[in-house]
Amino acid sequence: MIMVHGRGASAEDILELASMLDAPGLAFLAPQAAGHTWYPNRFLAPISSNEPGISSALSVLADIEGRVLNAGIPAGRVFFLGFSQGACLALEYAARNARRFGGIIGLSGSLIGPAEAPRSYAGSLGGVPVFMGCSDIDPHIPKDRFLASAEVLKSLGAEVDARIYPGMGHVINQDEVTAVTRMLSNLQPRAADRPS
Repeated sequence: MIMVHGRGASAEDILELASMLDAPGLAFLAPQAAGHTWYPNRFLAPISSNEPGISSALSVLADIEGRVLNAGIPAGRVFFLGFSQGACLALEYAARNARRFGGIIGLSGSLIGPAEAPRSYAGSLGGVPVFMGCSDIDPHIPKDRFLASAEVLKSLGAEVDARIYPGMGHVINQDEVTAVTRMLSNLQPRAADRPS
């Protein structure tokens, strides 16, 4: 699982979530953003105003995934999980690089860019499980953008579970942890994946 921290946070912060997930045998990798932020402005800002930050951050994720794939782990066993700014990046990475990942988790995040940003992504998520969770009053992620992002991912073929939590702050709750753990439990090693 490649874990992406939020603005002002750290790799160590997002890795604390790993201890809450019941996922024995799963490796957790977390890059650290320079200055604790992946891009300077809100995710709703014009994409050009957040460059080169967005492209740089997405290339970091691509580099880590490339190293995982080169180590012999198939894409179908690679998960991306992000919170807040990290969730925006994880969801955007999945949309821009659509293929059969193991799963995508976006906690309090949405696809990057203003509502009018083009969403003509290539590729297919082909049934990839996607879990998204967010408050209906999140101060950073508008509910309508969260729901619109879920629909875009569905249009790319993902199996999306998008949950709105009434009155919740900009946090991760136990229901989200349980849902992610359940998603991971579906990735138990198959006989064909075990070394002979």
